[in-house]
Amino acid sequence: MNLFDYPANPTLNLLPKDGTVNYFGKIFSPEEADNYLNRLLTNIAWKNDEANIFGKTIIIKRKVAWYGDQEFEYTYSNITKKALPWTKELLELKTTIEAETGETFNSCLLNLYHTGEEGMAWHSDGEKDLKKDGAIGSLSFGAERKFSFKHKQTKEIVSMVLEHGSLLIMKGTTQTHWLHRLPPTNAAHQARVNLTFRTIVF
Repeated sequence: MNLFDYPANPTLNLLPKDGTVNYFGKIFSPEEADNYLNRLLTNIAWKNDEANIFGKTIIIKRKVAWYGDQEFEYTYSNITKKALPWTKELLELKTTIEAETGETFNSCLLNLYHTGEEGMAWHSDGEKDLKKDGAIGSLSFGAERKFSFKHKQTKEIVSMVLEHGSLLIMKGTTQTHWLHRLPPTNAAHQARVNLTFRTIVF
């Protein structure tokens, strides 16, 4: 199912079954979104992402950063990261999306995609550190990119375009039953910053 031409409706579940995804569309003005993009590019402690595959550490072009209420440790791709203290802009964004969604978050994983050549393969956010069936709030700034979900059993695919300054919420059993990805594209030449606000259990 292609949702590219659907208007944003936060009350609409974009998944046909087995989870809940709500797209709020642009929650910031173009000026606000540009301002946050510039601040995030400048003020975040970006580092190249890493993955441990068959005992070998692979350096990935995409850059990441991990922030939270305390020094949470978060492990994925067999690499453990320790959260940094919130920055001013991250606390502002956290407060904004908590007010929009009624959810609460205690951490944020950020990804920086320099161009459309960088993406993310099919995966689900099911790490043991995350609150089971908890909400994940995904903010996007910069280049508009296609984002897709694929059901783990039926292989049904749902796709949408995430806009500059937009908010997407994944919750319920979405991570149990669906994979998601950011496919590479030759159409995007600008940077994209994605923030996924999460709840770590400890």
